[in-house]
Amino acid sequence: MSRVQLALNVADVDTAVEFYSKLFATEPAKRRPGYANFAIADPPLKLVLIENRAERGHGVTGALNHLGIEVGTPEEVQAASSRLSGEGLDPEVQESTTCCYAVQDKAWVSDPDGAAWEVYTVLADAPTETGLGCSTETCAPEPVAVTSSGTSRSCC
Repeated sequence: MSRVQLALNVADVDTAVEFYSKLFATEPAKRRPGYANFAIADPPLKLVLIENRAERGHGVTGALNHLGIEVGTPEEVQAASSRLSGEGLDPEVQESTTCCYAVQDKAWVSDPDGAAWEVYTVLADAPTETGLGCSTETCAPEPVAVTSSGTSRSCC
């Protein structure tokens, strides 16, 4: 199964969870301090909420954090990476990276306007977060922000 992921920066994760729970008539699949994600069946969507990182000293502004396509297996991530490479998009591949309370394999590309997209699969749950303050060892090389001046990367 594949589904689109939308990761949003929010000012208050509790308020956002209350709103999105009502909007999609479902509760989050995962909750952690400053973080929540929803596995929405209809429409098929992985919605990730990340409490405003700019206020927490991470410098991220704007509502969009990043976009993604969740796939079922590491082989699907590898296939997507190969396909994207063949299209000249030069994906950045990360294997077994811990991010958004999960161990993941992923491949990152950016659209022409700088919006970061990841193709990823979740390998295992992670009890702690290393991705919300991403480092090159744990997640994408830079935090994500889509602003009028450009984009950088995050994780989830």
